[in-house]
Amino acid sequence: MTAVLRVVLDQVVAATSPDLAMASRELSRALVAGAPEGCAVEGIVPAAADVAGTVEGAVPGLVALSRMALPRRELAASWQLGVAPGVGGGMIHSPTLMAPLVRHDRVHAHDQIVATLWDLDAWERAAEMPKPAVAWHRAMLKRAAKHADAVVVPTHAMAERLTDLGPFGDRIRVIAGAAPRGFAVPVDEIGRRRALDLPEGYVLVAGSSAPSSGLAEAFRAVLGAALDAAVVVIDVPEGDEPAVAELAAASGLGEGRVQVRGPLEDADRAAVLGGAIALLAPSDLSAFPWRVVEALSAGVPIVATDTPTHREVVWDGGVLAAASDEGALGDALARVLASAAAVERYGVVAADRGRAFSWAGAAERVWQLHADL
Repeated sequence: MTAVLRVVLDQVVAATSPDLAMASRELSRALVAGAPEGCAVEGIVPAAADVAGTVEGAVPGLVALSRMALPRRELAASWQLGVAPGVGGGMIHSPTLMAPLVRHDRVHAHDQIVATLWDLDAWERAAEMPKPAVAWHRAMLKRAAKHADAVVVPTHAMAERLTDLGPFGDRIRVIAGAAPRGFAVPVDEIGRRRALDLPEGYVLVAGSSAPSSGLAEAFRAVLGAALDAAVVVIDVPEGDEPAVAELAAASGLGEGRVQVRGPLEDADRAAVLGGAIALLAPSDLSAFPWRVVEALSAGVPIVATDTPTHREVVWDGGVLAAASDEGALGDALARVLASAAAVERYGVVAADRGRAFSWAGAAERVWQLHADL
């Protein structure tokens, strides 16, 4: 008899976040590729046009699809209220917090429900988020505390924070994410950067004008390091570009020093990393730092604020700067970029650390988690 792991693939069908969509896609692919003997993977998907073609193109090898009657938005609202008709039982794994968290029988029917939490934004930066999104995340975490057989988080630092948000006991599991499969600087990197109209040799930052992003600290760090290099900011939400430019100017960076770009496709993002002399990671949020992991994978020198999350993810693959010292980030950046030899050395240690993250390893731990349950 085949044991079927049923994976919620709402982000593959109707993505609300590029990073969550990537994580859902890559973990599901790895679960299919690494399925133990006698095991298979099925998808649970919301209603959508050509859902089968969309999912098959993103995650080939699924043995079946369970189609829900509702589109993603309505399904999210339904599951928030604990109404999950038509889902069925078995082993259910969600790569996000979007899961049918309802009463079930793990002991006799062998049903399992596992959800995943990649950030604590609804608690740490609630004022920067739409109120309905905050309410949904908080309600779903309450349902997870009541009904989930396990909750997966990407770092031990977040696991520790999560214990303050609900009675999870020993149900928290740590399984890190990784860069997209095959993520590497492309052979046409120069052409891609030209198409994006980027300068040569820049410091890269990902974020927005929101205070939690830490962009102001990053801009001040570049000035503190006395660099002539430009700063490229990626992942800037649409419409936020003027605010980022104003923030740069207020920080003292002259006109033309800062280039602002929105979210990029994987290959373009890898090409942008390929042209960076360093990645600055100034945020102190608990969220899994996707761009830091990608920079590690690409062998880009990293300078990050010393937080529990960065300490765990970066480890010895970059330089951490004390958050309490206003000039520490700039001093660390200057040290990393002190010479070509220093840049090369920090790039090598970043690449070494980057090999610790893989979706194949994450999938193996997910299979083991459900076997343990």
